[in-house]
Amino acid sequence: MTQSASETTVEPSDAQRMAHRKRTKLGARVKRRIAGRIIVAAAVLLLVACGYAAWLMFRADQIKTSLESALVLLPTIQEQLMSGEGEAARQTLTELQKHTSVARVAATDPVWRGASLVPVAGGNFSAVTEVAVSADDIVNLAIGPLVGGASSVDWSGLMPTEGKIDLAALQQSSASLSSARNTVQLSYDRLSAVDTSELLPEVSQPLEQVTAALDTASDALDGASAAAEVLPPMLGAEGPRNHLLLIQNSAEVRATGGIPGALAVIHTDDGEIELTAQGSASELGRFDPTVVVDPAQIEIYSTRMGRFMQSVNLTPDFPTAAQTAAKMWEQHHKGPAIDGVLALDPLALANILKATGPVELRFQEPEVGDLVASSGLPTSLTAENVVPTLLSDVYAAIEEPSLQDAYFAAVAAQVFEALTSGDGESAGLVQSLIKSADEGRLYAWSAHSNEQAIIASTGMAGKVTGAEAGGATFGAYFNDGTGAKMDFYVRRTVQLKRSCTEDGYLQYTLMITLTNTAPLDAAELLPDYVTGGGDFGVPPGTVQTNVVGYGPDQSQLQTARVNGEPAPIGSYRHGDRPVAVVTTRLPPAQSATVEVDFSNVVQTSDPVLDVTPTIQPIDDVVLPLQGGAACS
Repeated sequence: MTQSASETTVEPSDAQRMAHRKRTKLGARVKRRIAGRIIVAAAVLLLVACGYAAWLMFRADQIKTSLESALVLLPTIQEQLMSGEGEAARQTLTELQKHTSVARVAATDPVWRGASLVPVAGGNFSAVTEVAVSADDIVNLAIGPLVGGASSVDWSGLMPTEGKIDLAALQQSSASLSSARNTVQLSYDRLSAVDTSELLPEVSQPLEQVTAALDTASDALDGASAAAEVLPPMLGAEGPRNHLLLIQNSAEVRATGGIPGALAVIHTDDGEIELTAQGSASELGRFDPTVVVDPAQIEIYSTRMGRFMQSVNLTPDFPTAAQTAAKMWEQHHKGPAIDGVLALDPLALANILKATGPVELRFQEPEVGDLVASSGLPTSLTAENVVPTLLSDVYAAIEEPSLQDAYFAAVAAQVFEALTSGDGESAGLVQSLIKSADEGRLYAWSAHSNEQAIIASTGMAGKVTGAEAGGATFGAYFNDGTGAKMDFYVRRTVQLKRSCTEDGYLQYTLMITLTNTAPLDAAELLPDYVTGGGDFGVPPGTVQTNVVGYGPDQSQLQTARVNGEPAPIGSYRHGDRPVAVVTTRLPPAQSATVEVDFSNVVQTSDPVLDVTPTIQPIDDVVLPLQGGAACS
């Protein structure tokens, strides 16, 4: 039987089988070669990656170790700078420069720079680079000029000696401080521009801490640089000057601190400082007609602002208060023009006394000396006893207001003498003034526009409208409505709460709690001069306060509540800022919480809260912000 073609099986020849085996072996060899090359390439890449990673880890450890070492030295060099230890500061600066240089080199080498280009993770490397570069810039361009060579700041030269300040030393420090200020500000701008939203917490948290520290340092250097620039002319470098000093009495609160009870005129000429006149607000009496004041502020705070020296600072705007006080002094005394106004409170005096040491009081009026001797009032004022003495004890010991004024005048004269004679150490004095300015206890105003423009950029200006009060700035201020000295017994806290409205705008609630800590029998226990004796319609022992709340520019005032219940509210505008006035009345041992709502807040920056300085530490008064982040 014959088979079909499809059923025929063709066996490969031996030659074909051999050729196939050769091709199979060749393919296997090729595959093995390719696989080997891939393995080698992978191994090389792995080794490179490992090396790259190891190098980055090495650099990261260098950066971390170097910056941590630098941070440890910062408090040391700060203390050496303030205490005038020039040689020690230069040695510390050298160590700092070594550490920050290592960190900068590590964070800017090509491998690290390359890592910063990697999507997502690269932002962490870039952020570390910014920190390292900023740290090195600050050490060399900010701290360096403050320490090294002829341009260093000699704090001892800024201290008065025998009634005179060396203006040359003060002017010499200006360039160093200006350089430091500019460097810190540029570094702050650079770091604050880094988007931290996608960074690892290990990177973002230290970055935010460094940025916040730079912000604080920038504010301090702004003030120091401005002071070095403006103080020479204010001290008479360009001719004699006369400055009115207001000593605010926090026992009767006003928006900037307290009533300007004790007054003095400080005359300066070529660095020489002299106390040429003293007085009290009560001596000036009532001004008819009133001194001209901004009508918008008169509407909020009444004509009393232009009628009584005790009321010039019902407004929290210190330039307004200062100009009004200067006009009143000039009108009453018919003397030389006032070139500037300074204001401080008893806690600022306490800060000064920490630097100068105790002062012994001498009294020109024998009657005052006899009262002090018989009453147990201290004849030596210290940083510890000055506040209770001036704000409470003196009223119990001396009932006659004119003799109280004489006591306050003696205090002012002796503290001024200690300050200008060079008592104490210069670094402590500088620190005490910086602390007082930071807490809003030290204000300055100049009648010379070029000098005032410099002051306006600092916290000592106390200006509440215009560019200086821009951003999400809020204010909580207090004015006594009792007509007495009961604010020594009032304790306060202030807090902001942030939320979002339905239309996507930010809304803030300003929450203020006041507590009258006076004894329950204050009406019988305390002098009428302290309680008011009911003369102004407020029962003795009770404290009446006009609480003033300011919102940011262009925001809207909504409602107010006291202890959760709707409350009457005075609604005004100061410039572009909404102003609320709510009155509280507190018997002894009673508290009240005032809430004021501000809506349509367009500013997205972190809020700033300004408050009236009182006898409490500012950190005890201002509480942390409540609420979430910006609205979506």
